[in-house]
Amino acid sequence: MTWLLVLILLPLVGAIVLSGLRGDDKLATRVALGFGILELLLIIPLWASYRPGGPRLQQTTSMDWIPGFGIHLSFGMDGIALVMIAVIALLVPIVIGALSSTDKLPEGRSAGGFLSLILVQQALTIAVFAATDVFLFYVLFEIMLIPMYFLIGGYGGANRQYAAVKFFLYSFLGGLIMLASAIGAYSLASDKLGQGTFDWATLVTVVRDAPASTQIWLFLGFFLAFAIKAPLVPLHTWLPDAAGQAPIGVAVLLVGVLDKVGTFGFLRYCIPMFPEASKTLAPLVLVLAVLGVLYGSILAAGQTDMKRFIAYVSIAHFGFIALGIFSFPTSGSETETLSSEPAMVGSVSYMLNHSLATGMLIVVVGMIVRRGGSTRISDYGGMAKVTPVLGGMLLIAGLSTLSLPGTNSFISEFLVLLGSFTTRPVYAILATIGMVLAAAYVLWLYQRVMQGPVRGDAMLGAGGGPGTAIAPELGAKKGIRDLGGKEIAVLAPLVVLIIGLGVYPKPVLDTITPSVQATLSSVVQQGGK
Repeated sequence: MTWLLVLILLPLVGAIVLSGLRGDDKLATRVALGFGILELLLIIPLWASYRPGGPRLQQTTSMDWIPGFGIHLSFGMDGIALVMIAVIALLVPIVIGALSSTDKLPEGRSAGGFLSLILVQQALTIAVFAATDVFLFYVLFEIMLIPMYFLIGGYGGANRQYAAVKFFLYSFLGGLIMLASAIGAYSLASDKLGQGTFDWATLVTVVRDAPASTQIWLFLGFFLAFAIKAPLVPLHTWLPDAAGQAPIGVAVLLVGVLDKVGTFGFLRYCIPMFPEASKTLAPLVLVLAVLGVLYGSILAAGQTDMKRFIAYVSIAHFGFIALGIFSFPTSGSETETLSSEPAMVGSVSYMLNHSLATGMLIVVVGMIVRRGGSTRISDYGGMAKVTPVLGGMLLIAGLSTLSLPGTNSFISEFLVLLGSFTTRPVYAILATIGMVLAAAYVLWLYQRVMQGPVRGDAMLGAGGGPGTAIAPELGAKKGIRDLGGKEIAVLAPLVVLIIGLGVYPKPVLDTITPSVQATLSSVVQQGGK
C-alpha cells in the first residue's frame, strides 16, 4: 500500500470513529484533531519520496474496478497534486483546532457529526487530486459534493439551504457535462485501440491526435465543469452565497482547496488531453480570466459582509491563476511557448499560496465574528486597540492577500505577470489593475475593522462574544478579548509558511516545475505535428 492510499483511507477511518462520539463534543474534537495531525505528519514521507526528476506520476497504484469497460481504481500524483494534497492536510487540523474560536454549531448539531463530514471531505478531495482514471475522477468529482452540501446546508447561516442547493446544482451539472466528454474520449480510444479505456495516460496519447473540431467539443465539456468549480466569471455566482453561508471552517476548505480542483483540472485534463483545443480557445479563457480579476476586485471593494468580501477576493485571484495557466501562445515556436513557463509555474504556486493566505484570512475573520457576533464590516471599528494580536494577524493575512513582497503570494503573482507579459502583454497589463485594486480593498477592510476609535454595534452594542472586556477605558462595552494561546498556535503555522515561502519559495517551485514543464510540452508537441 502506497503512502497516497494511506492518506486517502486514514480520514475515512477517523470519520467512522467520530460517528460514534456524537455525545461528547470535546472528545470528538480531540480525536478529530489527532487524526488531522497524523494525516499532516504522513505528508512528510510522501513529500520525501517524491522525485522531481522522476516519472510524471509517482506513488501509483491500480486495481480493477469495472474491467469490462476499462475502468480502474487508479491513483498517482505529480508535483502539482502533491502540493494540493499537502495543503488540505495542513488546513484540516487548523480548521479543527480553530472550531471553538470561529464557529458555533447550530442547536442540536454535534461536533462529532460536523467533524466526521470534514474528514470525509478531506479523504474525497485527496482522492480527486490523486485519481488517474478519468471515470474514477468524475465519480469522485461528484461524490465530493455530498459532504460539502451537508456541511453548508446543515451547519451554515440563515440562508444555508439555498446556498447548499445552489452549490450542489452548479457543480453537479458541470460534472454531468464533463461525463459526456469523458465518454467521447473513451469512444475515441475504442476506435483507435480496439477497446475503450479511461486511463488518463492512455487517453492523453490518443485524444491529442483527434481532429481539432472534436477536441474543441470534448475540451468544452471538461472546461465548463472546471470553470464552474474554479470558479471563473460568469460561472461564479454560487461561490459568494456558499462561502457567505458556510461555517468558517467549511469556508476555509471550500475556498482554499475545493475550488482548486477546477484549476487543477485545467492542468491535468484540459491542456494535456486537448492541446489543439487549448491553444484555439486560450484567448477566450484569458478574456474570462481578466474579467474575473477586474470584476472580483471591484465587487470585493463594494462588499459590506466580510465573508462575501473574501469570496469576491478569491474570484479575482482565480482569474490570476487562469491567466497564468492559459498564457501560452496559440501559435509559435517551442521557444515562444516555453517562455510562458514562469506564468504557469506562478499559477500553480498561486494555488498553494492563495490557500494559505485566504485560509488564514477566513480563520481570522471567523475569530472576529465569533467575538463581535456580526459579519458586517460597518459593525466594527478600532478593534486593534482592544485586540492588538488579532489585529496583527488580520494584517499579515491581508498583506499576503494583496501580494506584498516578502509574503508568499508575491512570487506567484510576479511569475504570472512576468510569464504572461512575454506572450500575452495586453492581458497582463489589464490584470495589473487588479493588483492595485487589491491593495485598496484589503487596506480598506483593515482600516475599517481595526483602526480608528472603537465604534460599531459589534464593539459597543449588546451581544455575545467570548471572554470578558479587557479595555473598558477604550470604550469597548461588550466582552471582547484578544487571541489566546490556543488561537495563536492555530494561526502560527500559517504565519510561518506565509513568511517562509515569501522569503524562500524554492522547495515548492522545485517540486511543481517538472510537472508544469510536462504540461507545457504537450502544447509544444502538438504545435510540432
